[in-house]
Amino acid sequence: MASLSNKPILILACIVGLCLLLGSAELQRLEQPAKPDGSLSFLVVGDWGRKGTYNQSQVAFQMGKVGETLDIDFVISVGDNFYDDGLTGIDDPAFDQSFSNIYTAQSLQKQWYTVLGNHDYRGDVLAQLNPILSKMDTRWLCLRSFILNAEIAEFFFVDTTPFVDKYFTHPGHSKYDWRGVLPRQEYLSNLLKDVDSALRESSAKWKIVVGHHTIRSAGHHGDTEELVSELLPILKANNVDLYINGHDHCLQHISSTYGQLQFLTSGGGSKAWRGDINWVNPDVMKFYYDGQGFMSVQMTEAHVDFAFYDLFGNVLHKWTVNKELHPAM
Repeated sequence: MASLSNKPILILACIVGLCLLLGSAELQRLEQPAKPDGSLSFLVVGDWGRKGTYNQSQVAFQMGKVGETLDIDFVISVGDNFYDDGLTGIDDPAFDQSFSNIYTAQSLQKQWYTVLGNHDYRGDVLAQLNPILSKMDTRWLCLRSFILNAEIAEFFFVDTTPFVDKYFTHPGHSKYDWRGVLPRQEYLSNLLKDVDSALRESSAKWKIVVGHHTIRSAGHHGDTEELVSELLPILKANNVDLYINGHDHCLQHISSTYGQLQFLTSGGGSKAWRGDINWVNPDVMKFYYDGQGFMSVQMTEAHVDFAFYDLFGNVLHKWTVNKELHPAM
């Protein structure tokens, strides 16, 4: 079991988890201290939970090495944490088999901030939200939607699965656990209002939105049209800098034609879809890799540096976004 020194955050996480289990509409706020020099560094991984198979263990090993080099402050998981159908309950051995026993490097014994993916909704969704899991492994913190204040940046984690129509209208053989989401339109309306309000009120130097589903993607799933129509206008209106997601099992960087918004996919935590590319626009497509890997982000007030790594630890792509420290009035 991992041990963390920041007990107030863990206690708050348990309270937050209980509130969400009971049904809370308001976005919860958590605090993540930056380094003494004001900088932040973290890793992003998604679509990973396969009990070490499909090179999940190898990706985890490289994450540990990069995490040590960068002295990371935390890890973000962008969903599909447990395949194929989430957890069966809080006592499901898959929690240890796919998480605790896989990400064992010392550098990864930091807080994991986690959102749900569509596969997680196909199991006992409340199990992943249950604060008991945080007692079993203190790194684990999974909420539907929440805000993380990290001093120079604010992260807005958004529960994207309930936006996707087909999970409701054409679920096929899959059974989704919609407890806490129904009535759906009320849930989505409140969530969009809360995200818009929080982004508008934010004075953070960097605004980063995190969700499971893609907004822009050249991968198997492509763009998530419901997010393009409902969430993207809010990101644009509130000058969001990065949208980070998983869902497509690839690594990719797509720039926008408006402002500095960058779309970053880190869905290569285990099984990847080699050769599965739907769309490439050279004007906005900065990088696409249809294999396994993860992403790192290093931040100061003046710039954000992000990089993508394959399962051998090779840097495949890196990019810097700059911002004026004192913009003109």
